[in-house]
Amino acid sequence: MAKKVAAATKQEDATIKGIFGPGGMLAKRHPGYEFRAAQLEMATILEEAFGKHRHAVIEAGTGTGKTLAYLIPAIRSGRRVVISTATKSLQEQLFQKDVPFLQRHFAPNLKAALMKGRNNFLCRQKVHQMEGQAMLKGIDEVDWFGQIREWEKLSETGDRNELTFLPDDADLWHRIDARSDLCTGQKCTEFQRCFITAMHQRAQDADLIIVNHHLFFADLAIRQDDFGSILPEYSAVVFDEAHEIEDVASDYFGRQISSYRFDELARDTENVLRLLKLEAAPLRKHLARVRERGRSFFENFPEREGRYPFEPAERKGFLEQNREAYEELSAAVKRLETELAVLTPKPEEVVTVARRAAEVRRELTFLLESEEKGYVYWYERRGKGVFLAATPIDVSQILREKLFEQFDTVVLTSATLAVGGRFDFLKQRLGVQPAREVVLPQEFNFAEQAILYMPRALPDVRNAAFPTAAADEIVKLLEISQGRAFCLFTSYAQMRVIYERVSGRVGFPLLLQGTAPRSILLERFRATPNAVLFATSSFWQGVDVPGSQLSCVIIDKLPFAVPSDPIVAARVRALQEDGRNPFAEYQVPEAVLALKQGFGRLIRSKTDRGILAILDNRIQRMQYGRIFLESLPPYSTTQDLAEVARFMENHPK
Repeated sequence: MAKKVAAATKQEDATIKGIFGPGGMLAKRHPGYEFRAAQLEMATILEEAFGKHRHAVIEAGTGTGKTLAYLIPAIRSGRRVVISTATKSLQEQLFQKDVPFLQRHFAPNLKAALMKGRNNFLCRQKVHQMEGQAMLKGIDEVDWFGQIREWEKLSETGDRNELTFLPDDADLWHRIDARSDLCTGQKCTEFQRCFITAMHQRAQDADLIIVNHHLFFADLAIRQDDFGSILPEYSAVVFDEAHEIEDVASDYFGRQISSYRFDELARDTENVLRLLKLEAAPLRKHLARVRERGRSFFENFPEREGRYPFEPAERKGFLEQNREAYEELSAAVKRLETELAVLTPKPEEVVTVARRAAEVRRELTFLLESEEKGYVYWYERRGKGVFLAATPIDVSQILREKLFEQFDTVVLTSATLAVGGRFDFLKQRLGVQPAREVVLPQEFNFAEQAILYMPRALPDVRNAAFPTAAADEIVKLLEISQGRAFCLFTSYAQMRVIYERVSGRVGFPLLLQGTAPRSILLERFRATPNAVLFATSSFWQGVDVPGSQLSCVIIDKLPFAVPSDPIVAARVRALQEDGRNPFAEYQVPEAVLALKQGFGRLIRSKTDRGILAILDNRIQRMQYGRIFLESLPPYSTTQDLAEVARFMENHPK
């Protein structure tokens, strides 16, 4: 593929410097080009990593232009490279914006494929089976289904993203998507025309395969169990927003089941019977029993919301009290398997549902009875659902063996990977093998563009007087910034308390997380002059509001993970048992990276200006506060509110 790039350029220009340097090919061909030394350095490092089959870890701040800095070396390598992003929206941006640019100007023969999870795609077979059946609920579903039926005939991808008319929470989609639970694979009459088949074929032919972290680790976990694969063979992978991969990998190398799985199993089995017009009255009776036994069993978990440990001792006590409910649920699912097995005729859809019932029963048994070491066992009540899970305490060994030793070029990049200018924490958590490690210089002039305010007189965050004092401070800051702020909190409870104390005292439009979907709140924030958003962790990263609409980011506390969380507690305990210091080696570095993410919302371009405020005085009082400050960009700092006001007066928007 390197030849393809050279063919599209003059020979003397076809070097990394000739592409990224001043007056180079990007300067001539990219409408938003400005020379960035850090971008050239990153591209040079990655050209060498791909060429010499080495790993690389690169912290590249906002404004570096890291997307092209990894895409161009990837296509020049002549290798099939997987690009894994944190979100589907970043996937879309790469595929719809960056890849076409590269095809126009650098590699006209470049083939790229976008891969997402199966539930993003329509199942043609389900649509055809549903036609003429009395399975649609209400006028809206009838209208949506009619539009989907016409779209199915025309769409090349079957991607739900194309359905702008269908609400995000429409239940209809879940009944017609292509998730594997009911898929019969090559035995399906629509296999050759299937949107999933087409996606896999495009990936087989592609030079670049663009996925998200969830799909990547779903594939890696399947490969671990020798169940085949989702992605075609590749030898190199780039993780963009790599700071998220420990959490995602932990999910996919763990085990989980929820109360919803039993309802879904019964519902999908009913749908199969209805669509295939199978008369199976005894089976329907067993489906009702699975539902009923599932509800009875999960009702035994405490009603309190949140995540709690469920280690062997807790599980043993729970089973002693609820043995009958557990055994009845397990027996109900087993009986369903048996009834499905004796059905005649037995279409492939029935075999698939029977296999799924067996898997659900195995997961339930593992999560209630396993004493396998290396996992932390926990349960969580979230709304109406109860979730049981086993999460690996340490994924570093798994990733070392399954990722860094299996693939000879793994690139980790993000704006937040280093703690105190070093990658020790990341390497320890992810099991990174020897790699080229670089923290690139920042593209922005943070000392000129942002002021970091750390108030002198606030009480300790654990003091009962803190919420009142924090609300007073937030009111003053919002008056200086004229709203246009994110107020970010480490807990929902604190967010709500301070929101109530601020809401009657300022004249700016206030938005509160939880009152509308995340995407709607962001839309409203961008569109509403002087708006203020009160939010928690989900807004700390992956949110981009460039320009003066966001001129202030206020964080209430240093974002230490909740120590009672079962996963955090298990990882702390494991480090203690190993004779190490979990606070210094795990809890502080995690919080440093989270704070960098939160503050990273403010300065997104060279023209952005604004205030950063941290209301937690531990950053000044405690010895570990120095690590936080050393890890942040070189902002101007102050403890004087008057200086904050002068900064905003001198940088009018």
